[in-house]
Amino acid sequence: MSGVWVFKNGVIRLVENPYQSGGVTHGRRNVLVYLPTGEVISSYSSLEQILMSLGWERYFSGDSDLIQYHKRSSIDLISLPRDFSKFNSVYMYDIVIKNPNTFHVRDSH
Repeated sequence: MSGVWVFKNGVIRLVENPYQSGGVTHGRRNVLVYLPTGEVISSYSSLEQILMSLGWERYFSGDSDLIQYHKRSSIDLISLPRDFSKFNSVYMYDIVIKNPNTFHVRDSH
């Protein structure tokens, strides 16, 4: 069971899937921005080029639903859904945390 708890007129209820999937927070779509160039990441191919330039390598775990990257210099692993349309703010913030001062998540508006 997933969704958002809404309190209205003294009643609390669970609203399932209040927004469409994929990086939507409070009705807005988030985007991942590569700070050195200001590029908005719009595909996995552009993201992969940047990650590889930062020392990340593809990691093949056998899970066909995920694309994964690891860095030899750390224990970090970035796991992303193979379908870019499912790339949402949770995955974006994971990339931001594992690459400080390199990426930023912002509203697309």
